[in-house]
Amino acid sequence: MSLHSEILEQPERIRDLLSSQRKEVERIAAEIQKRDIRYVFLAARGTSDNAGRYANYLLGAMNRLPLALATPSLFTYYRKPPTLKNALVIGISQSGKSPDIVSVLEEGKRQGCLTLSMTNELASPLAQACDFVIELQAGPERAVAATKTYTTELMSVAMLSAALTGEKKMWTELTKVPAWMKQTLKQGDFIAQAVQRYRYIDQTVVLGRGFNYATAFEWALKLKELTYIIAEPYSSADFAHGPIAMVESGYPVFAVAAKGKVFNSMLEMLKRLRSDISAELVVISNDKKALSFAQVPLTIPLETPEWLSPLMGILPAQLFVYHLTRAKGYNTEQPRSIRKVTETK
Repeated sequence: MSLHSEILEQPERIRDLLSSQRKEVERIAAEIQKRDIRYVFLAARGTSDNAGRYANYLLGAMNRLPLALATPSLFTYYRKPPTLKNALVIGISQSGKSPDIVSVLEEGKRQGCLTLSMTNELASPLAQACDFVIELQAGPERAVAATKTYTTELMSVAMLSAALTGEKKMWTELTKVPAWMKQTLKQGDFIAQAVQRYRYIDQTVVLGRGFNYATAFEWALKLKELTYIIAEPYSSADFAHGPIAMVESGYPVFAVAAKGKVFNSMLEMLKRLRSDISAELVVISNDKKALSFAQVPLTIPLETPEWLSPLMGILPAQLFVYHLTRAKGYNTEQPRSIRKVTETK
């Protein structure tokens, strides 16, 4: 099994997760609704932290739940954990082994909070520390760079949000995700050719906003992990407040601009970058206007709702990084200096 094969199997894994975990997610949502939950306190690292960024937007927008991202060092090194009264404490981790994430969930439970983990390993310390577990159903992920565990984390968050709202429309849209993902992954050959244009770049910025703020961070992380490019993620709003000054003609900018509430803001940024600065753009979108600004346009299905666009938007980004890594002559399976499981304290 390779990184490429793991990217391609994501529609199947998402389908398995949806079919096997829906009842459990609905049971968890029912328990949450019995409690006086005022906010979500979420602990994660790396790729899982980017799934947490998605949860920050989704649970806020759809479920009116404020979300705070944990600072695990307060629980481990400083030993000064915050008061977590009325919190739902969530831990997201592929392996469930990182001691600092586990410590957050253990403290949440000690303080009497409802605790939930999203992990690929039911026997892990994280799963054992929690009241409830959503098993990611990703199967073994052997490549060091996480792909299918990231999208199953996103799907777990999306299922929890749907269960908390109880809206049938959300569940109907969730059932369409595997087919939309399959459609999106058909761009592999085009992407393999397109990345040749960027095989000598050593830096870039990655833009996203709203739900796809998470996608910008995950795309940038994969670029750093596998191609060793200096890739900085930004909200397009933050980018306009100074960092845009570093962009000059021909500078590569990667962006995710799905249709939805923040789309016009992203479109204005793309227009400015292309028309005023002549930046080199790679754009992931389901809108023709946004794609028209790109030297390399990457599509997601037209009908993708904004709240689910991160599940589709990350796929061409993953393929882009995979093929760019190969174009640069690097090892896609074993990037330097990092391991599959990182156990931070």
